[in-house]
Amino acid sequence: MGKDVIIALDFDSKEKTLAFLDKFTGRKPFVKIGMELFYAEGPSIVREIKARGHKIFLDLKLHDIPNTVKKAMAVLSGLDVDMTNLHAAGTIRMMQGALEGLTRPDGTRPLLIAVTQLTSTDQESMENDLLLKEPIADVVMHYASNAATAGLDGVVCSPLEAGLVHEKCGKSFLTVTPGVRFADGDIGDQKRVMTPAAA
Repeated sequence: MGKDVIIALDFDSKEKTLAFLDKFTGRKPFVKIGMELFYAEGPSIVREIKARGHKIFLDLKLHDIPNTVKKAMAVLSGLDVDMTNLHAAGTIRMMQGALEGLTRPDGTRPLLIAVTQLTSTDQESMENDLLLKEPIADVVMHYASNAATAGLDGVVCSPLEAGLVHEKCGKSFLTVTPGVRFADGDIGDQKRVMTPAAA
């Protein structure tokens, strides 16, 4: 996958999304469909964007009991997305179940990556809200290691942690880093961020 830039389609309607995509007259960008757009428009928006020639990261961050996630991933696999994800906090068993569900009868499947800790989570909220007392970098590395053990292709992590994840899990283990923001840009509710140059 190299150093692809994935463009987030953070829109609440098909009309806004397609108007945005119409601006790309040359190469079709790799796009991310998140909860907002997916819940607004359903699976049909995924099929329509795929038919336009885009690679798709379906960012729904599943987290449930292993069998439920396995069945949901089997459904998502039929949408022909290129990559999807779940929460590593759901345990190795859940991740393995997801991989089973995602794998089609012919053995092919989308890439599957795990969210380690959301980039809106910092040490204070991790300790106070989640009762995880370890340093956040250690938690991220542990979750990344669990994802690798489960057979996943990579993790979602902050750009601050990507280098360490590659050291621990290997160069071919994917790191998708949402916390990249321009120096003068709005970081929203994200806490662990970097500028594109630093990333």
